[in-house]
Amino acid sequence: MTSAKSHFQLHPIQAFNRIGEENAFAVLARAAALAAQGRDIINLGIGQPDFSTPAHIVEAAIRALRDGHHGYTPSIGIEPLRVAVAADVHRRFGTEIDPGRVVIVPGGKVTMFSAILMLGEPGAEILYPDPGFPIYRSMIEFTGATPVPVPIREENGFGFSAEEALALITPRTRLVILNSPANPTGGVTPKAEIDAFVAGLEKHPHVAILSDEIYDQFLFDGEQHTTLLAYPEIRDRLILLNGWSKTYAMTGWRLGWALWPPGLFEAARKLAVNAWSCVNAPAQYGALAALTGPQDCVAEMVAEFDRRRHLVVAGLNALPGVSCAVPKGAFYAFPNIRGTGWTSAKKLAAALLDDAGVATIGGPDFGVFGEGYIRLSYANSAENITRALERMGAFLNEARAA
Repeated sequence: MTSAKSHFQLHPIQAFNRIGEENAFAVLARAAALAAQGRDIINLGIGQPDFSTPAHIVEAAIRALRDGHHGYTPSIGIEPLRVAVAADVHRRFGTEIDPGRVVIVPGGKVTMFSAILMLGEPGAEILYPDPGFPIYRSMIEFTGATPVPVPIREENGFGFSAEEALALITPRTRLVILNSPANPTGGVTPKAEIDAFVAGLEKHPHVAILSDEIYDQFLFDGEQHTTLLAYPEIRDRLILLNGWSKTYAMTGWRLGWALWPPGLFEAARKLAVNAWSCVNAPAQYGALAALTGPQDCVAEMVAEFDRRRHLVVAGLNALPGVSCAVPKGAFYAFPNIRGTGWTSAKKLAAALLDDAGVATIGGPDFGVFGEGYIRLSYANSAENITRALERMGAFLNEARAA
């Protein structure tokens, strides 16, 4: 007996047609596929430290498993970890925060997702940096809110412009997203700009702020991080995003933390209960060891990134048609490729991968103002960076000759 064939097709709700992606993972998959074919691929695309998680952090997680930490934890995270987050903030910035408003989450993206989901809806506007982390715009569009890009310009050192951002705020604006040090540009927003932005927000009491400070310890050339936590006048509408992925080379552990203002904390807690219950228990004990243990591992990693930064900037500026501003933070370079003759940065990035064996990300994957640039992550060895730059130079010279 044969059953009638169904012609019914499942479709997600309309909002899923608006949701985007993070193309770095698509490039990673393409690079892996080429490597599986026997190609020698140098990956300067993905933004994750190429260091191992420090041993004392790994051992703390293993010890937690052996000690029987196998069950659920509170949805907002174990109390010792939330207390340690508050203590770390005080140690580094001299700022007091309430551990009771800290939420431990499975990765930094979760805080973006939560904040935009809470504040985005049709008719609302959300400002975000462009070029910027692609999930900002993706989530804004998913909620039906209108994404409003704040241009991040090379002539400003790829820093956030308070004047431009404040001029874009309307009565419909619900949220402004800041990111410094920044992905993909490596830009660091000067304190004077943040001072001006916070002062200007006094005229817009209806606007919340999401400050993405995940790269706050990756600073070079004497730059100091200006945390939005330093401004008590906006504390009641500030959402702070941070975590362990970059600072302690823990990308695969999926650990982040957020500080929520009183008016949104309960919504964040309920979202945690509904969406992920709690974060992996032993991973939280690893995160506790990261904050309370020795910090020399962070300093050593940042020093190595600094050495690579000089190498990659010098190498990029030696390439035909390429100019690269010196990044002051994170571990990305965002070279201007307009002089190469390539009018599509994404096509150049694809050609560099397919023809030269170097994975990079096209600037438009980070927003409409990213055209004319590509992103390179220098979270790779100095040897591989040198080889990659040699390949890029040979490719660009051959393309010009052709």
